[in-house]
Amino acid sequence: MKSCDFQEESHDFFIDTGGNHSEEFIPSANTPKVQQNFVVGIKEKPFGKFRHRGKFPPKKFGGVRKQYQNKYPGPAPIDPESLEKHSRGPGIDVKGGKKSFHTARIKKKEIYYEFANEQAARTEILLKEDEGYIEPDEDEETAEYTQGEILDNVDITAATKGFDLKLDFGTYRLKYTRNGRHLLLGGRKGHIAALDWVRKKLSCETNVMEEISDVSWLHLETMFAVAQKQYVNIYDKNGTELHCVKRLFRINRMEFLPYHFLLSTVSDTGYLSWLDVSVGEVVANFHAKVGRIRSVCQNPYNALMCLAGSKGVVSMWAPSQPEPVAKLLCHACPLSAVAADATGLNLFTAGFDNNVKVWDLRQLSGPLHIYRTRATVQELAISQRGLMGFAMGNLVEIYKKPSALVSTTPYLRHRIDGFISGLQFCPYEDVLGVSTARGFTSLLVPGAGEPNFDAREANPFMSLSQRREHEVHALLEKIPMELISLEPNKIAEVDVPTLKDKLEAKRKMMLTKAPKIDFEPRRKAKGKGGSAQRAKNRQIVRDAKLREFKKDLRTAQKEIMKEHRDKEPADDFIPLEGKSKNVLDRFRPKKKQKKSE
Repeated sequence: MKSCDFQEESHDFFIDTGGNHSEEFIPSANTPKVQQNFVVGIKEKPFGKFRHRGKFPPKKFGGVRKQYQNKYPGPAPIDPESLEKHSRGPGIDVKGGKKSFHTARIKKKEIYYEFANEQAARTEILLKEDEGYIEPDEDEETAEYTQGEILDNVDITAATKGFDLKLDFGTYRLKYTRNGRHLLLGGRKGHIAALDWVRKKLSCETNVMEEISDVSWLHLETMFAVAQKQYVNIYDKNGTELHCVKRLFRINRMEFLPYHFLLSTVSDTGYLSWLDVSVGEVVANFHAKVGRIRSVCQNPYNALMCLAGSKGVVSMWAPSQPEPVAKLLCHACPLSAVAADATGLNLFTAGFDNNVKVWDLRQLSGPLHIYRTRATVQELAISQRGLMGFAMGNLVEIYKKPSALVSTTPYLRHRIDGFISGLQFCPYEDVLGVSTARGFTSLLVPGAGEPNFDAREANPFMSLSQRREHEVHALLEKIPMELISLEPNKIAEVDVPTLKDKLEAKRKMMLTKAPKIDFEPRRKAKGKGGSAQRAKNRQIVRDAKLREFKKDLRTAQKEIMKEHRDKEPADDFIPLEGKSKNVLDRFRPKKKQKKSE
């Protein structure tokens, strides 16, 4: 708003009359000259607090409010392919249900499943990365491509992930962390090295001057376990020895369960042990009775340990049971390697018959697929996207995810200078780590790793504060070892046999009769007591025990009746289906109310 002289300005003005534009102001002759200077406003678009809003009428500024029309009404459409990808199958048919309560419960659960399916399909837009494979020409095969050709055709960041380490203390074992950022190497002659292999930054390197059979990371990259000649030793990221577990003697293989904080070990003598690293105690120790154990792996679905025995049988173990929860006869010869995929649904076994078989762990059936190899496979590795790595001598062959449409020809093939002693795909990276008797080799395998990671589950770019928070949350959410079982979903179900036994015990308690009491008093010396006195003592003891039994029985029956007695409704309770009131209800006996103390 501006204050100016009306006669001197030539702009188009309007008089601010407080919203009344119908009356035009005309100065009269009686108007004093002093009052000819008045407040006017320039006819322009409103700004600031005078913008068109709900509390200002649209006609105040001479304009008409336009109605807002949404270009995209309703929720955004969902890709049918994404819905089909995340679908859990057709729902349960509730027709013919005996109880309306269970029918409504099933319908409600199906609504939750449908909502979860839609949400999972919608969030795919946030997954910007996608896996990729090598696409050969018409007359070519991907197995013909060498690592040199792959490194020449990728970007410089990916090319730095393929390298070789020449080491002199083999044979070596390797382990990646869960986020795929750190690498741990352990040589047979005592050499230990922990490094950030992406940045090529060494965390620690030492030689324990003792034979090493296996290495394993713990819950974070700050600690790792080393199976030395006699015992298992725990080290920090600087190479300082933190603990020596002497109860784990002559360990051959190790696996760490991250959600249970359990370090599972297998010894040369066939003993299977679980060490709780949060408290530093061995919680279970069993003899597997399967002969020499050549290979071991964990099932990510239910945290069971799968042991490859010398009789061709894979046995699955839980720390809460001294016997295997399941056994699967896989080969008619000793097993050389065993591995499970990331979903825990398929089991891969290799035997001395030069066969690799794929088994269904949900039904413990199979084999679903059989791969015939040139030689015995001594190491198996499965990637997050389902690629399979076979190590035969100094040759590595990689196959695509097993299915009915995939051919049995390898996806990639690479020959290494040295006997292969360790094989593992790096999580969230298209990298296959191979440890040999002469060092370590990192191979590029396009399409092996999961392209999108969950930062709350495994974050490759974790900061120091995030690592501390993750460790605290992991300890608070630690799963007890008693919950490890073949079917983890059965924990949420009703134990019907146990419930029936409890109900039967309560029924028997209500109908229990007094037992027959046999009591014979000891014979005293001659003249100290006769047969009449003994009969009297016998009857006294019987009556006392009978009274005690009846008292305990009466107490137990009262507790059962109190547990099943209907509770009195509250004052504000309105029954849905109550008895209709009658005129004669006033003659019924009223319940006595207990006096408040």
